[in-house]
Amino acid sequence: MINQTAEEDQSTVINRRIQRLRLHLNPIISNNEIMAVMEVEKCRGGERMKKAAMEVKTEALSDYMRGKYRDIQEKVYEYFNKRPQLQTPIEISKDNHRELCSNQLLGLVREANIRPFKYVVEEPAKYFAILEAVGGIDMSLGIKMGVQYSLWGGSVLNLGTKKHRDKYFDGIDNLEYMGCFAMTELHHGSNVQGLQTVATFDPFKDEFVIDTPNDGAIKWWIGNAAVHGKFATVFAKLMLPTHDTKGITDMGVHAFIVPIRDLKTHEVLPGIEIHDCGHKVGLNGVDNGALRFRSVRIPRDNLLNRFGDVSRDGKYTSSLPTINKRFAATLGELVGGRVGLAYSSVGVLKIASTIAIRYSLLRQQFGPPKQPEISILDYQSQQHKLMPMLASTYAFHFATLDLVDKYSQMKKSHDEELVGDVHALSAGLKAYVTSYTAKSISICREACGGHGYAAVNRFGSLRNDHDIFQTFEGDNTVLLQQVAGDLLKRYQEKFKGGTFTVTWNYLRDSMSAYLSQPNPVTARWEGEEHLRDPQFQLDAFRYRTSRLLHSVAMRLNKHSKTLGSFGAWNRCLNHLLTLAESHIESVILAKFIEAVKSCPDESSRAALKLVCDLYALEHIWNDIGTYRNVDYVAPNKAKAIHKLVDYLSFQVKNIAKELVDAFDLPDGVTRAPIAMQKEAYLQYTQHVGF
Repeated sequence: MINQTAEEDQSTVINRRIQRLRLHLNPIISNNEIMAVMEVEKCRGGERMKKAAMEVKTEALSDYMRGKYRDIQEKVYEYFNKRPQLQTPIEISKDNHRELCSNQLLGLVREANIRPFKYVVEEPAKYFAILEAVGGIDMSLGIKMGVQYSLWGGSVLNLGTKKHRDKYFDGIDNLEYMGCFAMTELHHGSNVQGLQTVATFDPFKDEFVIDTPNDGAIKWWIGNAAVHGKFATVFAKLMLPTHDTKGITDMGVHAFIVPIRDLKTHEVLPGIEIHDCGHKVGLNGVDNGALRFRSVRIPRDNLLNRFGDVSRDGKYTSSLPTINKRFAATLGELVGGRVGLAYSSVGVLKIASTIAIRYSLLRQQFGPPKQPEISILDYQSQQHKLMPMLASTYAFHFATLDLVDKYSQMKKSHDEELVGDVHALSAGLKAYVTSYTAKSISICREACGGHGYAAVNRFGSLRNDHDIFQTFEGDNTVLLQQVAGDLLKRYQEKFKGGTFTVTWNYLRDSMSAYLSQPNPVTARWEGEEHLRDPQFQLDAFRYRTSRLLHSVAMRLNKHSKTLGSFGAWNRCLNHLLTLAESHIESVILAKFIEAVKSCPDESSRAALKLVCDLYALEHIWNDIGTYRNVDYVAPNKAKAIHKLVDYLSFQVKNIAKELVDAFDLPDGVTRAPIAMQKEAYLQYTQHVGF
């Protein structure tokens, strides 16, 4: 009997697949046939909807989420948990915060013996895991560590050669050589090629002379400069004297090691002027300063010469033939900062969503007449605010893990295709994730009502400290334009017979597959099985990206004839930004789907599938107008998507506690009383003196 039932079920599945295949091949069918297929889908969806809520093994899910670097993160948490004097208080002055932040970093490196610098090149994934944990202790500490090791230290390792590594590695590693990354200027930030600081070679003394030619060239917002820095990697135009009538030649932007303070006395060195950028909106534990150089002389060896060198007689040599190629190679080696910001931003989102969700489970308000009050997370409106955000947090986690993995591969292989892939992907994920996190922190604050406004419950400091993530290491709007520009480049190469890099692979077939007339049958399928099919979800995301890419290419071609290339780009700018965001969403979903399939624990895999479906369908619903306008989704299907999003939010709500617990953030990291796992209200009232 059991075998007979199994055979019947298998037969039903085969017949249904044959019917769907026939509909794809022959879309001209009767209304009765369409209604029959839709009815089957509705019935199957209804049956699945009635299934009970799942159970989640939090420990198994947490193990899958945190991976092999869990131990080093636990070591960071344990060190600070045992040292109250190194924990950042709610109220602290700028100067005291800077001193505390410096002591936190010194303690981590010299007392806890956690040495992040050796992992910057050797094992980047471990470095970023440490960075996430440190940022959870204090975001200022995370940024200060990033400036020291990823920016200042990373520039020495990645742009210099063996002589620089041998001379500076130990001092950077043990914090004896605290340093800065002096790229941004008062008048120039994102446009690095427009920097005005100059480094002129003096062949008579075998030195470079660093000059700030005008106020617009003052180095601005330089972390570690105001108080603690002793060296700076200064980005400047390399100027070489010539023997012809030209007099001097601009060789493009290069990086130079410039001492700014005496190693023994800590006095500012001659020719260097340092000013404090002052109190900021957030991250006041980081001492940002402004630097001016007045004919500061440095040895020729202080040129970080991996991509270009100057000999004793003033001859310039490089393995790269043009200024643009050298510039691209230089910036390509600095993408680690963007990778770190994207990864760290997800860590901030985990903290904010954990606080908001735990409080929403704790807080009870109103309810049915003459019955106990219900938790505010039982309200659909609260679920609508927080459950898609929780789904996005999980999606971003896996996407940034993949980015870190690609970055690690790139550092080992130096494969040109992978370098380009990581450069564009890091730009897109940094922009998309940090913008989303910034908005989400405010939503979390509002979702927690008046208690979310208390400084002790963290949302204010999280919001203020994270806000700048949208700007440094590349303004988000500029970075999204880089992604759009790369997509257009791939688009043009495709029609010239070229190939796509790994991340853009799906675009190889999309122009024909996704830009063709939508199938009138699949546009009407509304069953839960179909809507939760990863292939449908990916197809929908990629269809949207492909249409945006195709249409903006046509628009740019049209407008460039009358406005020129720059004018056309500006005319289509909003379209281009939407394209970039759509592409990044497609990449994020693809990585999430892969992570679901790879999860070894069955209960965790089921939970991740539920969360992944919510992430995908909520994004489709949020842009349902686009899909409706091109008949990709019929009205009945749009309604089904909307209903399913609400239902999935409800289902995710049922396991929300387990999902945030799987982040495995100790109370010393979340710190908000309303997010404590035990006696939250008691700890909250004790904070104000009861």
